[in-house]
Amino acid sequence: MTKLYTCTMNLAIDLFIETDSMYPEIVNRTNADDIQANGKGVNVSLILKQLGAESTALGFSAGFTGAYIADYLQDKGIETKFVDVAGFTRINVFTQVLDQQTEYKLVNKGPNISQEKMKEFLTLCRQIEKDAFLIVSGSLPQGVSELILLEISQISKENGFHLILDTSYDCVLECLKDEPYLIKPNEEEICQWFGKTAMTVEESIASAQKLIAMGAQRVLLSLGADGAVYLDKEKIIRGNSPKGKVVNTACAGDTLLATFLQGLITGQPLKESLKKAIAAGSSTAFRQGLTDFQDVPNLMAQIQLSQVDLFV
Repeated sequence: MTKLYTCTMNLAIDLFIETDSMYPEIVNRTNADDIQANGKGVNVSLILKQLGAESTALGFSAGFTGAYIADYLQDKGIETKFVDVAGFTRINVFTQVLDQQTEYKLVNKGPNISQEKMKEFLTLCRQIEKDAFLIVSGSLPQGVSELILLEISQISKENGFHLILDTSYDCVLECLKDEPYLIKPNEEEICQWFGKTAMTVEESIASAQKLIAMGAQRVLLSLGADGAVYLDKEKIIRGNSPKGKVVNTACAGDTLLATFLQGLITGQPLKESLKKAIAAGSSTAFRQGLTDFQDVPNLMAQIQLSQVDLFV
């Protein structure tokens, strides 16, 4: 059985709020609220579980908020191997304001991680089996340098497990020499890595192909409303996004990645895996929480895939 590990170094509890309006210096009453265990790797584990794939969640956990996430995952049948640290796992707030037709996102820093705890975490990474998959997602907590990504990348190369990176740090480019199994940038991240303020879809795809040339085995490029693109050394496949009312984009990319990866690992046809992944990511974007996959078949029917010519 393929072993899967997800890594969320900066775990979070997400508080989702809906309100008719929001004004300063007065009490703003809400219509609805929801609390969810979160963090990008946590979302990947939850989606994988729905798809019948077992995973072990790694990361740093702090205080009663961290314990809530661990308990939640264990109740879902997901194994956890969190490093306990001082402080509290962060709480983020996402507020939908109906009369503005917009969403406010307040994201906190998270606990401060000591050097001793970082070493403890890297020891867990060194215990990952050959040919297993490690998905590293999201931001880093205080005290953790982005160079930890390079250390994890080097460990994956030495130990022979497959590394998937879904994080915005520039250090990802340095990790490419270790030939990660897959990286999943979005349009903002790929602009950042190549020093651009904006790119057309075609420019984003061309830049993603440069990531392949730099060492990435595969790239899954998330383009939001413009869909997603899969690239490897031999092919580029693009799919559009289905239509729907966007409610929350915070977890859509995690759903896209987990669904696509599960298809890839289990040997499903590449195009079918990409279409299902785009549909599942959109389904998550069209609701407050993660998709339950009930509407995914209907959304898949709206998605058209096309082969894109190689640029280099």
